[in-house]
Amino acid sequence: MKLIFLGPPGAGKGTLSALAKERLGIPHISTGDLFRAAIKQGTPLGRQVQEIVTSGGLVPDELTTAIVREKLESPEAAAGFILDGFPRTVPQAEALETFCRIDHVVSFELGREELMNRLGGRMVCKNCGAVYHRFNRPPTVEGVCDLCGGQVVVRPDDEPAAVARRLDLYQEQTAPLIAFYDQRGLLRRLDAAPAPEEVLETLIRMLEHLEG
Repeated sequence: MKLIFLGPPGAGKGTLSALAKERLGIPHISTGDLFRAAIKQGTPLGRQVQEIVTSGGLVPDELTTAIVREKLESPEAAAGFILDGFPRTVPQAEALETFCRIDHVVSFELGREELMNRLGGRMVCKNCGAVYHRFNRPPTVEGVCDLCGGQVVVRPDDEPAAVARRLDLYQEQTAPLIAFYDQRGLLRRLDAAPAPEEVLETLIRMLEHLEG
């Protein structure tokens, strides 16, 4: 089964990808992981990515697509995959169509207010990286990590203004993919508000029904 997972920051797409790959027995393929692996392995494409990242640039669509294509055509992805982080734009989606047929595109959906609450409340330990939430899971002692005693802080990209910018960017760049795949009859909408385990079960039932 060849799947694409779409969703704004805070919708839990990464968590669901990790859970779903175990249940479905297919790899979770994210562009971030692909870039890091290509750089580490020193492949020709990886060296190009390294040069761009080192200079502070953004990896262009053509290079991103080439790296994704290389992975999707590997034996590891022969039985299916969950594609996460690609495509991000309609031109990337059009390029993907030239070499891969996707079965379903799952859109994890959550309202903006809930997304702001989820992301704006996130805190991390500067020492061990433990993740907390100021409303749902705060540390026992304010500002102190339960695990290591380190300082718990709000990262700059989790400040409300930064969160709003990230959501706006998603809406501008990636949300048009929803209409793109809806027109092709591939879009499957899923409520991302419940707990991840509940969303996972809904996803599995939906895919079983679709595959019939």
